[in-house]
Amino acid sequence: MNASAKELAAHFDLEKLTAEFYADPYPTYRALRENEPVKRLRNGTVFLTRYDDLVTSYKNTKSFSSDKKREFAPKYGDTPLYEHHTTSLVFNDPPAHTRVRRLIMGALSPRAIAGMEPDIVKLVDGLLDAIATKGECELIEDFAASIPIEVIGNLLDVPHEERTPLREWSLAILGALEPVVSPDVAARGNKAVTDFLAYLATLVARRRQRPGNPERDVLTRLIQGEGNGEENGERLTEKELLHNCIFLLNAGHETTTNLIGNGLVALHRNPDQKQRLIDNPDMIKTAVEEILRYESSNQLGNRMTTERVELGGVMLDAGTSVTLCIGAANRDPAQFPDPENFDVARTPNRHLAFATGAHQCAGMALARLEGAIAISRFLARFPNYAVSGAPVRGGRVRFRGFLSVPCAIG
Repeated sequence: MNASAKELAAHFDLEKLTAEFYADPYPTYRALRENEPVKRLRNGTVFLTRYDDLVTSYKNTKSFSSDKKREFAPKYGDTPLYEHHTTSLVFNDPPAHTRVRRLIMGALSPRAIAGMEPDIVKLVDGLLDAIATKGECELIEDFAASIPIEVIGNLLDVPHEERTPLREWSLAILGALEPVVSPDVAARGNKAVTDFLAYLATLVARRRQRPGNPERDVLTRLIQGEGNGEENGERLTEKELLHNCIFLLNAGHETTTNLIGNGLVALHRNPDQKQRLIDNPDMIKTAVEEILRYESSNQLGNRMTTERVELGGVMLDAGTSVTLCIGAANRDPAQFPDPENFDVARTPNRHLAFATGAHQCAGMALARLEGAIAISRFLARFPNYAVSGAPVRGGRVRFRGFLSVPCAIG
């Protein structure tokens, strides 16, 4: 086993992944963590798998930059995808990151999120009613994917009749973030950015004429932030405004879909833990944290070194592209006892599913609320649910989730 693990680590190439890896990447992550935790890949990048190394990279923003202009220029060229990803909150360093994050966080305050709970409960219960009427469900399309689209649509106050393209736009844009991007995937991603920008331009124009409540409407808050003056660092250009609206949908859509889908499948595959949660519904908060750790919705992050720096006993030159493997760090036995075990009561659980430091996910409280409501109410309504066919994975390494999960509701 040890020899095969060393071989697995030695031959790992992020640009040439196997079907076995996509189905279950965790044996490879374990092999890397144990044998080559700071793995130099053939393309010159470095792949990290240890919890402590990821925390160091996240928190040392001076040495590990989130700015993606240098990395994405050769990948995307002069395209809409390049403009979008290099303008988004997540792919920028302070001060650009700071001023956009402050505006968004104002609309995602604890009070604002608490105010969303009744609407989310109503949405989830409506979806469950429809599933009960049908007698079966496709877990992703009928349930998991329908929740965050509506929640983010509400945050931006997108009219219900205009929400249909949002999911496909999001999937196309995020699909182009994979380590290897085919021409077809790039073309779909660029078209999605172009179409989304055109739609948002009309939405923003309407909102300027009829502003919403900035305490609940993120778009109104971002628009009004433009007029606060440059001295407080909260002035957004039109380009920043539009691209960060796209980012909000992308950040809150697929990852939350994956949280719900991954969670319900993991509970099905661990019937003792499923029953434990049914018997103790107050465990839902720790259960959501365990789902985030065990099957992290976002498996990879990236940084670029700005100076020569030592990490995990290895010297990295300035300009080294670093991949942070969240999925591996969240199963590091140095941080999590018995990490391959799914335990809905696990505590403490300081996972990195939302990153940490300055770039910790701005919407994590909302994602947790959506996951807790969706999973707990699904379990309460359909305690005997079961996956009734082969789930189909999304076929991606960065975002881990399912495209479809046939489900019998019992």
